[in-house]
Amino acid sequence: MTVIREDHLIQSVADALQHISYYHPVDFIQALHKAYEREESQAAKDAMAQILINSKMCAEGLRPICQDTGIVTVFLKIGMNVSWQGTRSVDDMVNEGVRRAYTHPDNVLRASILDDPAGARKNTKDNTPAVIHYTIVPGDTVDITVAAKGGGSENKAKMVMLNPSDSIVDWVLKTVPTMGAGWCPPGMLGLGIGGTAEKAMLLAKESLMDPIDIHDLMERGPQNRAEELRLEIFEGVNNLGIGAQGLGGLTTVLDIKIKDYPTHAASLPVAMIPNCAATRHAHFVLDGSGVAKLNPPKVDDWPDIAWGAGANAKRVDLNTVTQADIESWLPGETILLSGSMLTGRDAAHKRIQELLAKGESLPEGLDFKGKFIYYVGPVDAVRDEAVGPAGPTTATRMDKFTDMMLEKTGLMGMIGKAERGPVAIESIKNHKAVYLMAVGGAAYLVSKAIREAKIVAFKDMGMEAIHEFVVEDMPVTVAVDSKGESVHQTGPALWQQKIAIRQSS
Repeated sequence: MTVIREDHLIQSVADALQHISYYHPVDFIQALHKAYEREESQAAKDAMAQILINSKMCAEGLRPICQDTGIVTVFLKIGMNVSWQGTRSVDDMVNEGVRRAYTHPDNVLRASILDDPAGARKNTKDNTPAVIHYTIVPGDTVDITVAAKGGGSENKAKMVMLNPSDSIVDWVLKTVPTMGAGWCPPGMLGLGIGGTAEKAMLLAKESLMDPIDIHDLMERGPQNRAEELRLEIFEGVNNLGIGAQGLGGLTTVLDIKIKDYPTHAASLPVAMIPNCAATRHAHFVLDGSGVAKLNPPKVDDWPDIAWGAGANAKRVDLNTVTQADIESWLPGETILLSGSMLTGRDAAHKRIQELLAKGESLPEGLDFKGKFIYYVGPVDAVRDEAVGPAGPTTATRMDKFTDMMLEKTGLMGMIGKAERGPVAIESIKNHKAVYLMAVGGAAYLVSKAIREAKIVAFKDMGMEAIHEFVVEDMPVTVAVDSKGESVHQTGPALWQQKIAIRQSS
């Protein structure tokens, strides 16, 4: 009988979470590089270049790929002949591993988990607890898969109870465009088919732990209906023209994963969960011999890619920018920002709204007039960093606050990830404001443009506090101009049309 020591499981989980915070799986690097090489949309190609460069920087600097270091999900397959040496439950061992990983002084990871989710939403400060799934299997080992899932992609999860006669492909192709780009494509879509509602969701999540192999499947051909569906959905989703970061292009997904399970004759449960461009997971086995060893990728596993803003990029001083300046910016134009900006996410916007509704003033020193706000919850700094990885969060979550911020605070513009919804676009147009997009999945790269950072309000909110950043040449794209034109509408529409013409010719 194999004896698994408590400290071996704890340290293995902690090491795995640190590992996946800064190392992409090699299969993802290779798949994204292939997509980059074949991409014809310059905007999408630039976004993929930033993601690949960021990935290599994180591997070399041992810092997080994304500022959202995720909610931890752990799958354990425990052999029936295993015994445990220790006093804690397996849940407690796993959570201690999470705690150690997320508070590691050399690579602090962002604590994003909130207790009392429907109430006070108080941060647990160490990213515990994890979501843990168990299977008891024959054998004398413990097989463990650890994943860290960002909120931007997890929030786009979908589940439906189809009729048995309905088309799964049609549902997917109808649903993916409604997800927007907040899940940071290009990534993967995991589908769970069958079982019950909760089983389908679990299957979808598990499927995302498998390596990218869609091109191998294309070469050998499908051997069952699930593999046929993978190919049909892969082609169909990429034909939508959504592209990297939703900017329009040839590649929206790098792979489609499917797991299925027998289901009731009257049912067809289907769940779909996306994995973003910061896909993070690792697999290891404990056999009683010690702490698991994870091999890092080699430097040669990353392509040698250079990215530049281009000769036409416009440099902007945020400290002197005028209304006339922003009204001259064009959709899709690259802007290099320097100067001072403020930050804020959902919780900060809600508190501002509550203060203004009561007729109260904003905290002393917090003034949005003529300023830009960056939707970000950064990782804490280590060593000589001004701030840790600080990529954008999904901007649509702030849509309901946009008109208030533009009308009542004097805010001039916003910076975030992915598209804006109709309500926000209309408000941007009415106030002649602007929305700029930073690349999701390039958080460490973005942080290198941040020279200074300090908290100026709502310190009690932790990573959701309002910061002031001083930046130098921070690259962004004009995503919604002052006239209300959105590149997330025009780009995918153009590329869907181009792909359709190409296929019909």
